[in-house]
Amino acid sequence: MTMSKLLLGAVTALAVYLPFGRPAHADPVELRLATLAPSGSPWMEVLNKAQGEIATKTSSRVTLKYFEGGQQGDERDFVRKIKLGQLDGAAVTSIGLAMIDESIRVLELPMMFSTAEEMDYVADKMWPYFQKKFEKKGFKLNDRGEVGWIYFLSKSKVESLKDLKGLKLWQWGDDQLVGAMFKKLSLNGVPLGVPEVDAGLTSGKIDACYGSPVAAVALQWYSKIKYMTSMPMSFAIGATVVSLESLKKLSAEDQKSIEEIGKASAKKLRKVIRKANDDAKGTMQRKGITVIQTPPAMVSDFTTQSQDIWKDLIGKIYSKEELDMVLKYRDEYRAKHKPADAAPAAAPAPAAPAAAPAKK
Repeated sequence: MTMSKLLLGAVTALAVYLPFGRPAHADPVELRLATLAPSGSPWMEVLNKAQGEIATKTSSRVTLKYFEGGQQGDERDFVRKIKLGQLDGAAVTSIGLAMIDESIRVLELPMMFSTAEEMDYVADKMWPYFQKKFEKKGFKLNDRGEVGWIYFLSKSKVESLKDLKGLKLWQWGDDQLVGAMFKKLSLNGVPLGVPEVDAGLTSGKIDACYGSPVAAVALQWYSKIKYMTSMPMSFAIGATVVSLESLKKLSAEDQKSIEEIGKASAKKLRKVIRKANDDAKGTMQRKGITVIQTPPAMVSDFTTQSQDIWKDLIGKIYSKEELDMVLKYRDEYRAKHKPADAAPAAAPAPAAPAAAPAKK
């Protein structure tokens, strides 16, 4: 046998032995992940359980360390630190995901969906597409998590867009989609990071914000506001991302175990958060928060202007093709289900926007 054949055989054997990462007997690896989710919240309860399952399944070859409650800053800081190698991953909302690939925000357009099931159908269809986009940018996008329906929360009643325009409304500074919406609706946005919202409500720097009921309770925002709209403006998602470089430290077997546990955990999380949001609504009302029935005129006005926003953001956040995918799958779902499926708000089904140039 020639020397070249011997070398080729050795390289082939090594490739088979290490298909995706290190050998199973290598030293234990700790993956460092950040999140804004506070300790004791429904998100952390599910994440902590998965953390234990991963340690058990891998015989502690892989352990997860969570920096919860914004210990590592805001989501912009998480993504920056992952790219620098200071963190291995993060459990983030769509804001953090958008810092890797902004087009994923097409799944959160205002007034796009009527039910959570409708959103599930569209997101499930499109998730593999986004996973490929994230992989090209050096990240593994794990299965979809959830924040839930997003409502306006305020110190005074909001029964019209005019009422909303009169408020100092929190705007997540890194959220281009919400920034575009606020501009379109002429809302008075006050840019702040999530960890600053509670202090902003306390000091009067802002007198309104937006979020899911469970987030409002977990982050204590609900104790500073008096009203919540019955109309949700959008459905918010999230996911855990891990750098591909960090995953190279793991054996193929351990990567597979983590992926399986992650999928089961994400599915459970969506179920847990939906119940938690229902429970949080009840908690807020018992604590004196009044849910204001959004007048049909405001719903109609908000929906019409939201459709213009969908069109305006083509080529800025996502491509026309990506928006078309959302509309196609949403309409596909609606064709298969009766209108009797209850919506969280009586918003009319939005129509597809006119064509616009694709994102370059």
